[in-house]
Amino acid sequence: MIKIKFSTIYFLLTLLLFVTEVSIATKLKDIFFVRAYLGDVIVVMLLYTFIKSFFVINRNDQLIAGIFIFSCFIELAQYFNIAERLSFRPGSLMYIVIGNSFSWIDILCYAAGCLLMFVFLQIKIKKDNLN
Repeated sequence: MIKIKFSTIYFLLTLLLFVTEVSIATKLKDIFFVRAYLGDVIVVMLLYTFIKSFFVINRNDQLIAGIFIFSCFIELAQYFNIAERLSFRPGSLMYIVIGNSFSWIDILCYAAGCLLMFVFLQIKIKKDNLN
């Protein structure tokens, strides 16, 4: 069951991750590993915290799987040049958000980010159950 409820903690985490993503895209763009890989690992975490900011979802594994599928869908849309087909100009916000080049490595980065979220949440659940 999904309930609508605002979470300040998840919203603050979302803002922190968003600022991190913007920093990666603007200030750290010259550091190849960070720009090419870390941003894609973090973006799935950003999506997770954003959704959890507004919804109570008990099945985190399903949410993470849904975020991974969504990310793969966006990556596949890049293969078909969806940003250009939607007439977004290169450099525009939507062009940057959607992306413009398909990469299997990006999908691996999304998978890594989802796996990290899943492992972190499993550790948190076990810790919470011990207390």
